Amino acid sequence: MQNNKDFLSIADLPINHVNYLIDIGSLSKTNPNQNILNKKNLVLLFEKPSLRTRVSFEIGIRQFGGECIYLNREDVGMGSRENVSDVAKVLDRWADGIIARVFQHQTLLTLSQNTTIPIINALSDQEHPCQAIADLMTIKEHKGQLKGLKVVFVGDGNNVATSLSIGCASAGADFILSCPPGYEIPSNLWLEAQKRSDVTGSQLEIINDPQLAVLNADVIYTDVWVSMGQEDESKNRIEQFNQYQVNPALMRLANKNAIFMHDMPAHENEEISIGMLYSPQSVVFDQAENRLHAQKGILSDIFKKTN
Repeated sequence: MQNNKDFLSIADLPINHVNYLIDIGSLSKTNPNQNILNKKNLVLLFEKPSLRTRVSFEIGIRQFGGECIYLNREDVGMGSRENVSDVAKVLDRWADGIIARVFQHQTLLTLSQNTTIPIINALSDQEHPCQAIADLMTIKEHKGQLKGLKVVFVGDGNNVATSLSIGCASAGADFILSCPPGYEIPSNLWLEAQKRSDVTGSQLEIINDPQLAVLNADVIYTDVWVSMGQEDESKNRIEQFNQYQVNPALMRLANKNAIFMHDMPAHENEEISIGMLYSPQSVVFDQAENRLHAQKGILSDIFKKTN
């Protein structure tokens, strides 16, 4: 982890630590109430709104005996009303940890560099590592293993796809990205995934044709085509991704027992057809539930080290 105190990126984790976090997330599901955060106060510093991330962290912190304070963009004004480094140094004097949901990954790095307390990435433009651990945990629950599975992400090579690709490579699952040319995972992070796949034996590939990409897939995953902060690109993105909708016809090209995943919120008639969230193959609400358990596993890992 960054500075051995933070959780900023799947790329910061040793390869074997990914499976470890999945396992302790599963343990937190069977043993939800522990005192790992007793008498600790964490700050949720959110530049972007959230349902799943905010609620799952708040509940998880309280189940672990801790307290939390929520601060949104207007409350703090990081980078506008006050320098990020100054915000970090002030919160460092009061809080026991910061869970930050930010526009720019650099904000997380600045928070990390100016604090002694743990910083957890609750989403940045570069990665969504908490989501990836929950996703891998969900796949393992439904498939019994990760090694050798074929996971296909259909859509933009965004922060969710990036974290999932590195996570799959670390756990030995094959990962295929199917996207229009120009929307690939950033090259430096794709290279990190490839380095890990060389160790674990997983296969990584980019296949532009979604119908070809999903053949024999065990998992089909998609996300919104237009993320927060990309609204001005909306029309162009919808045109570019028009052939990348996940629907029953695409699912039929995968393995018979393939599961469908989406981190939500979802846009019907864009990246998914109407009703996909509720199809028999959908595990999206298991994913949402597992955000709580996976994040508690991450909190457990971090704060057992600092206690």
